[in-house]
Amino acid sequence: MEQVDCVVIGAGVVGLAVARALALQGREVMVLEAESAIGTGTSSRNSEVIHAGIYYAPGSLKARLCVQGKNLLYAYCAERGIGHSRCGKLIVATDAAQVAQLQAIIDQAAANGVHDLLLLSREQARALEPQLECVAAVHSPSTGIVDSHGLMLALQGELEHTGGLVVLNSPLAQAECAQSAIILIAKDGTQLQAKSVVNAAGLQAQALARRFAGLAAQHVPPSHYAKGSYFALAGRSPFASLIYPVPEAAGLGVHLTIDLGGQAKFGPDVQWVEAPDDLVVDPARGDGFYAEVRKYWPGLQDGALIPAYAGIRPKIQAQGEPAKDFLIQGPAQHGVPGLVNLFGIESPGLTSALAIGDYVSRLL
Repeated sequence: MEQVDCVVIGAGVVGLAVARALALQGREVMVLEAESAIGTGTSSRNSEVIHAGIYYAPGSLKARLCVQGKNLLYAYCAERGIGHSRCGKLIVATDAAQVAQLQAIIDQAAANGVHDLLLLSREQARALEPQLECVAAVHSPSTGIVDSHGLMLALQGELEHTGGLVVLNSPLAQAECAQSAIILIAKDGTQLQAKSVVNAAGLQAQALARRFAGLAAQHVPPSHYAKGSYFALAGRSPFASLIYPVPEAAGLGVHLTIDLGGQAKFGPDVQWVEAPDDLVVDPARGDGFYAEVRKYWPGLQDGALIPAYAGIRPKIQAQGEPAKDFLIQGPAQHGVPGLVNLFGIESPGLTSALAIGDYVSRLL
């Protein structure tokens, strides 16, 4: 049986960042990816936004790792020439009743260590974005966008440069946890013995963890899936900044983001689904986008929204329940030596990836 020091399961942005951090510690690292390419799951089906760290409960892992990760990510992209832009974001109140929420957002951001937010009047916001309609807005200058695929390729390249390995088409069937090692058994019957294993399987993390013999079932949270559909804008983007409405319960509302090529897209919405592979965009959902977008951009023309793609948020809370924090379980929580499980790594997972990598490497 082949033996390896560390195995990371899942070659999304978080798995690759964890593998890189472990490799930089001098450890032997292998990444196992079930699919035929890196980053085909949640990592390639999001808004590619670098979040400032505004919305999350002070002291939570999401707040801490997002703020740390944002700073690490900007520096990493600048050093390695990875496409990114610190384009800024406006969080807009479209009726007077929402203005108080803007101040609450500023206060929460400050509690998280984000001190660059600025409350703008309607006139000040429209001076930045003339086509915007609002009664007030918050400007977040440290919000940006990143080429997530370029980022993942850089992480893979750095991992491999330090001697690590990414193995594609390697789905796992089960694992056996013992005191001295964890035996991973692939679907083709191949067995691999590892001292440390990080379950960074994203949408499949819980299903995989349930197949770890020796991990008590109470340590695996339920899986819930919140689908988000995106619609692209035909024609040139009307905005240079990202435009977000005041947040809603399950997400950040139907917001406008731009990619590095200047293409604008709206979304994601929130649709609770039964399976993590429900990725078809229903064109009819775009009908509901128009009214939401026109609250802050009345100039949206009928027929201008084109179905683009959908992603699934890996939730660990059910519909209607309060949002939960990242769940990063090490041996201190579940009692299995050498095992770390990552559950519920939704937004701001992309922004937090490098910080999550450092966090997990310290746990091991």
